[in-house]
Amino acid sequence: MPMLAQEIIRIKRDGHALKRSHIDSFVTGLVDGSWSESQAAALAMAMFLNDMSRDETVALTQSMTHSGRVMDWSKANLRGPILDKHSSGGVGDKVSLMLAPLVAACGGVVPMISGRGLGHTGGTLDKLGSIPGYNATPDVATLHRALQAAGCAIIGQTADLAPADGRLYAIRDVTATVESVPLITASILSKKLAAGLQGLVMDVKVGNGAFADSLDMATTLAESLVQVAIGAGLPTRAWITDMNQVLGHSAGNALEVLEAVAFLKGATTEPRQLEVTRRLSAELLVMGGLAADDIEALPKIEHALQSGQGLEQFSRMVSALGGPADFADRPAHYLASAPVQLTIEAPRSGCVSGMATRGIGLLVVELGGGRRQASDPIDPRVGFSHFAQTGQPVQAGEPLCVVHAADRASAERAREALLTLIHIGDAPPVLSPVLVRRIT
Repeated sequence: MPMLAQEIIRIKRDGHALKRSHIDSFVTGLVDGSWSESQAAALAMAMFLNDMSRDETVALTQSMTHSGRVMDWSKANLRGPILDKHSSGGVGDKVSLMLAPLVAACGGVVPMISGRGLGHTGGTLDKLGSIPGYNATPDVATLHRALQAAGCAIIGQTADLAPADGRLYAIRDVTATVESVPLITASILSKKLAAGLQGLVMDVKVGNGAFADSLDMATTLAESLVQVAIGAGLPTRAWITDMNQVLGHSAGNALEVLEAVAFLKGATTEPRQLEVTRRLSAELLVMGGLAADDIEALPKIEHALQSGQGLEQFSRMVSALGGPADFADRPAHYLASAPVQLTIEAPRSGCVSGMATRGIGLLVVELGGGRRQASDPIDPRVGFSHFAQTGQPVQAGEPLCVVHAADRASAERAREALLTLIHIGDAPPVLSPVLVRRIT
């Protein structure tokens, strides 16, 4: 007989470790609805406040993995190792949109299970949701066809893939229980284990725009992800990467898709964004046996980018999943643009010395590009583009970025707020490397 939800909540509330039977009961309740939203939120908060042991985290990960279907690719006629990448979340982090097709162009198969935005960070699914017709929840036959045609498919959780995590993910987003290392670990890995992967690389962000604002926390998260994944039989590596400024030139759903396509065309290659994309892609080629080491992998990624093959794989993916066949040729034609675009000018001369990156992410949410509640609709048009980079000299009156808003009042509010979030100093700052630490 299942244990009462309130008794399991009480155990964790009082600081005790949960047994596997408790966790299985919780996960079953998430799936069959016998646990209410308030009960699930209460246990998530107890887990957040009282932490979870490694054994509890492994148990939660495995239980959520097996709460639904686990993908079996043996009969899908896929020619290549099954690989994936996941980011712990940042502002302007559009790396998945470029990495998946680049790895596919090099012979990998990337069935990437992505999520919606959480808190101040953007979600890959929300970005792709700005593409007309793009189906992020295809049936199995369509998914197989997309992987056969493009070598990659960025999709969301289907109803039968780690369904317990799907419900818990939405609850965490609106109950301030996002920044928990065990919950993040279990959430990410349950989806990845259910996807039947042969190799995974994690991008764990650190800095003022990341869930992990300190290197110690980022290291703890990266090590948790690697150790739990390997313990569950999934080869995994992690990179800790800097998130003390917006990654790339844009933040906002359609704007980031536009930048990703420009990246794959070679039209815009912001150096930090390029370095993260190259390094994580190379890790996957090595893990998948598609390259012996970085010395061999990095030129393959560069060739896939420069030859346009990465762009071709992206185009095939969009088309196979219901989007326009010529989307990559003219993305601006298909992506909705905001009716108000306001250039934000530097109030003084100097050098961009830093950004309050989390605040910028929250501004995107305020504009309508993120969610306050799980049921909130997303406005894909809004956000920021043309960001000046940290370390860049600016003159008074020169552009710091452009705000894209639904109306003039929203644009003006965002302008006033952003001027307090982008800092201008007299001297160039000491820049952090974007690749901070590798965890194996």
